[in-house]
Amino acid sequence: MATSSGKYSPELRAEVVRVVLEEGRTYAQAARDFGLIPETVRHWVKGEREKNPATTERAQEAVDRAKVSEMERRIRELEMENAFLKKAAAFFAKGSQ
Repeated sequence: MATSSGKYSPELRAEVVRVVLEEGRTYAQAARDFGLIPETVRHWVKGEREKNPATTERAQEAVDRAKVSEMERRIRELEMENAFLKKAAAFFAKGSQ
């Protein structure tokens, strides 16, 4: 990961910044995944946001849209499970009378 001068490659920096901005990982999660210090990750992300504010806003919007889609999918799934459980409860209540 680190070169002999103690600096990280631009590719590593870009990948770490990408997982924070696009995948929504925290600084600590990204640091743990890549064997870095969270403050280093925070510094890299801050620098990227200052360089490209429009890009990072779009990335965050994409992450937010993905989260909303996942939550909507989960809500539909839970509603179906709830309906099934109501029917099962009614069936067993009817059978015990």
